Amino acid sequence: MLDTIWISALGALVGAVLVLTGAGGGAIAVPLLLFGAGLSMQQASPVALVAVGLVAAIGAAIGLRDGLVRYRAAALIGGAGMAGAPVGVMFARHLPQAPLMLAFAAFMLMTAWRMARPQAAGTAATPAQVCLRPDGAKRLQWTRACAAALGRTGAVAGVLSGLLGVGGGFVIVPALERRSNLDLRSIQATSLAVIALVAVSGIVAAVWQGQVQADVAMPFAGGAVAGLLAGRALSGRLKPQHLRRGFAALTLCVAALLIWRATGAWA
Repeated sequence: MLDTIWISALGALVGAVLVLTGAGGGAIAVPLLLFGAGLSMQQASPVALVAVGLVAAIGAAIGLRDGLVRYRAAALIGGAGMAGAPVGVMFARHLPQAPLMLAFAAFMLMTAWRMARPQAAGTAATPAQVCLRPDGAKRLQWTRACAAALGRTGAVAGVLSGLLGVGGGFVIVPALERRSNLDLRSIQATSLAVIALVAVSGIVAAVWQGQVQADVAMPFAGGAVAGLLAGRALSGRLKPQHLRRGFAALTLCVAALLIWRATGAWA
């Protein structure tokens, strides 16, 4: 049996990274379980999804309390994601280990690029932004183009969530940055609400198929919650741009390890 304290410590890293970087917790959850706990991709993905989903739910509740979550947008993206997550879980169950590792390495490279690039300043509308919140308004102005863009985002995030055990924040946050004029805090809070919804669907599908190891998932998720609370206490003292760049460097290293192992597994 895996050491409970060690598994909890790994989970704490996930929770801390999630709150400090905005959407990076899912990116390290699976690699930590692969390299730190010796699980396979098929075993690690559902365990990671339990932890990421629980932490996202807590973060979303805090965002709702602070009035940051755009709950109608979250419901639309989350509904599409919940439909897609079981599809990803099904594929993950039947795909070999090496292709799953390479897919996750590609995900991590995309995450590193997003975390390393400079954040856009301001909320001025651009032609790509089809989901707009008028100045002084609290709600988005809904159009057919906005609904379609958010639905597509949710479907992609859901499939990747079930397939790789990630929350989908690396899809949702950039999509909302590109397609809406919401401020970053609202985007991150809305993304957490979506991640929580999508995770429920993926977790139910994984439990139904007998893929969740409860003896690992429970301490890992508990550690993630502790890491979230500790990260919130530290977040105001650290510079976000330094955190994002440091996390980008970490994900590049982990992606290289995954590619190396996947190449060896395939050979």
